[in-house]
Amino acid sequence: MMYALYLSAYHERKFWFSNRQELEREITFQGDSAIYYSYYKDMLKAPSFERGVYELTHNNRTVSLKTINAVQQMSLYPELIASVLYQATGGIEIIEPVYFYIGIVFGLQGIYVTALFVTSWLMSGTWLAGMLTVAWFVINRVDTTRIEYSIPLRENWALPYFACQVAALTGYLKSNLNTYTERFCYLLMSASTYTFMMMWEYSHYLLFLQAISLFLLDSFSLEQSDKVHEVYKIYVFSLFLGYLLQFENPALLVSPLLSLVAALMLAKYLQLNVKKGTFVAKMIKVINFYLVCTLTVTFNIVMKMFVPHKENGHMLKFLEVKFGLNMTKNFTMNWLLCQESLQAPSQDFFLRLTQSSLLPFYILVLIVCFLSMMQVNFRRINGKSVKETVTLEDGQIGGRPEIIYHVIHTILLGSLAMVIEGLKYLWTPYVCMLAAFGVCSPELWMTLFKWLRLRTVHPILLALILSMAVPTIIGFSLWKEFFPKLMTELSELQEFYDPDTVELMTWIKRQAPVAAVFAGSPQLMGAIKLCTGWMVTSLPLYNDDDLLKRNENIYQIYSKRSAEDIYKILTSYKANYLIVEDAICNEVGTMRGCRVKDLLDIANGHVVCEEGDKLTYSKYGRFCHEVKINYSPYVNYFTRVYWNRSYFVYKINTVISFQS
Repeated sequence: MMYALYLSAYHERKFWFSNRQELEREITFQGDSAIYYSYYKDMLKAPSFERGVYELTHNNRTVSLKTINAVQQMSLYPELIASVLYQATGGIEIIEPVYFYIGIVFGLQGIYVTALFVTSWLMSGTWLAGMLTVAWFVINRVDTTRIEYSIPLRENWALPYFACQVAALTGYLKSNLNTYTERFCYLLMSASTYTFMMMWEYSHYLLFLQAISLFLLDSFSLEQSDKVHEVYKIYVFSLFLGYLLQFENPALLVSPLLSLVAALMLAKYLQLNVKKGTFVAKMIKVINFYLVCTLTVTFNIVMKMFVPHKENGHMLKFLEVKFGLNMTKNFTMNWLLCQESLQAPSQDFFLRLTQSSLLPFYILVLIVCFLSMMQVNFRRINGKSVKETVTLEDGQIGGRPEIIYHVIHTILLGSLAMVIEGLKYLWTPYVCMLAAFGVCSPELWMTLFKWLRLRTVHPILLALILSMAVPTIIGFSLWKEFFPKLMTELSELQEFYDPDTVELMTWIKRQAPVAAVFAGSPQLMGAIKLCTGWMVTSLPLYNDDDLLKRNENIYQIYSKRSAEDIYKILTSYKANYLIVEDAICNEVGTMRGCRVKDLLDIANGHVVCEEGDKLTYSKYGRFCHEVKINYSPYVNYFTRVYWNRSYFVYKINTVISFQS
């Protein structure tokens, strides 16, 4: 609750939210966040819940010439739930819709840090680990969450449920659980897995990584095999229930998660039904890893052959270009590559984690746990007896199944985060949790002392002392250095000042016809959809090939194309108004070759990007510059109807005079 209140107070100070008019508040929702919140508003305006859902699933009032199932395509279940809760709880008489909406998200973030607190506590056995986890999470907030930049993001709704699932899984994997605790963990894990899958379209990819971690755990820790396969059943149940309730979403049937789980279950069935001790049984055990990989790929190919689905071709092309397997001049691919969240992490990221002492302790804990895990595994391979229940005196922290799972999982997430910076928001919270667990765990210190063969001081006593002293020292140092900064953030009154956008939205609501269709950059179109409700030609969404193609075509207003070409593109989408943004047209940019106009010139062949390429000369100037001058032929196609310092609005003429 403290963390949720902190986020609410910080948000208020950052945007001066309570003193804003509704239009100014809505402008603070940027890009795709504006789209999500606009559908929440639409649900509240609907005469009934059923009618609201129908209009979202058969939506033809957002994108011109396109009817979309917005609930399925944009995973709008959070907005449906929020609108129901707002009306059912009588929130209309108590609180404004926007405060209710962001309040739910901030509350979920409180659940998020609580789940991390519980997970660290379960692993270490002390609440100190939970406190240290939350402290590191809040201090490194820039790298653990995007909540302060974009509240309605799907990950902000979904990741708290995943954290609850991980906490329940951690408890479920522990040895010597009583029946009631095990049952509670199982039920919580089932509910949170399904909810997580409904909240985020990419959730099954994260669960796929978790399934790989559990498969490797099953290979290392044989005594937890039955529990691991119970988790697989939860995956299957969640996938098929999600498939049915997400309007028979084929993406779940062709997901790698379902193929992997099917392969693991088949491999398990073969192991159980082959007579032990035979040559075939030994061979299956040896080639188990190869068998699972082969079956997973085979099942996935077969499912894609028989299940009609939209192939994410742009994602595959992006990965090819990202890893240097291919080269492209395609605007969309190069634009995605230029996004900061899709590049490798910067040095500043590692510097921030080091300054808060998180990264050094995480590396120490990870190394000790990983080496201990490999030591236990080699003992098992060599036929030496391994205890099912590890005690403090044993000094084998890598023998605990929940530790093995977390080590593998954090390595997988970390490997991805080293390639794509945006994935750090999945990895860094678990870095906080694992580092805090390690420094607060007597078992980790005992494992380290056993390797060092410490004899001068009783190792158990020293391990117990260090498990309390080290986190206490870290906590005091963090308090001294970072607590004043957090308090300064809450005391500073910031202001979100964007009068040009406010003026633009006000003009549209007062002057533009209700049936008008606007064209411009996808980010601005999201804001127009939210603030005015008018129809647009494109949206800032990147999971649909048609929308990506629309975005590329509309962006041509910043290229060196003729007025006739731009006119044909815009009228093909039934656009009535064009908005040119001065910030894009005159963009300076910090990264060479990543400005929108540079990427368009490369895609259109108007510049040489590699040796051997031919330069295509364009006899036309840049459209966004030329159209402002008001001379023929531009005035034949476009009439300026509004402008301010940032935006130029042109009416697209229906009757054209071609006289010079």
